[in-house]
Amino acid sequence: MSATKISPLSRRIAILTAATVAAAAVPVSAQTASSTMAVAATVTNNCIVSTTAINIGSIDAIGALPRDSTGGISVTCTNGAGWSAAADAGQTTGATPGARQMLSGANALDYALYSDAARTVLWGDGTAGTEAITDIGNGAAQDKIIYASVLPGQTTARAGAYADQINVTVTY
Repeated sequence: MSATKISPLSRRIAILTAATVAAAAVPVSAQTASSTMAVAATVTNNCIVSTTAINIGSIDAIGALPRDSTGGISVTCTNGAGWSAAADAGQTTGATPGARQMLSGANALDYALYSDAARTVLWGDGTAGTEAITDIGNGAAQDKIIYASVLPGQTTARAGAYADQINVTVTY
C-alpha cells in the first residue's frame, strides 16, 4: 500500500482542527453566582380561653353560712403577652359584677365570684368594686381558680334550680 502524502499546509489545518475539537470537548470550569434570601416572620400576640363550670350544689338559703364552690378559667397566650380576664355581670337584669344573681324563673339567688381563696377580691370587669385577673402569657395554659359563694341569709329564696351564665373576656 502506498502512503498518501499530506502537504504541510494540510497537516497544519488538520492539527488546528483537531486541537479546536479537543478544546471544545474539554469542560470549561463552571462559573457560579450567589445571592442571599431573606426569611422573616412576625409572631403576633394571641390568646385562647376556656372555662370550667361552677356547680354550687344544694343550698340552705336560711342558713347563716355561705355555700362555697370553685370553677376555673384556663388562659393560653403568646409568651410575653400581658393579658386580663374579665367577667361580666351575668344574664340577670340589674345584676352587676359586684352583685350577681342566679335565677329560677322570676326568683333570684345572690352569689359572688372571687379571684382569691380568701374570697376578698371580687372577680369582674373592674367596675362596682371588682377586679379582672391579670397575668403574662408564657405560651402554656395558665389555670386560674374562680371561687364562688352563695351569700347566706337569703330567707326569701324559693326552692328551685337556679342558674346564671357569665361571659369571660380576655384582653391582650
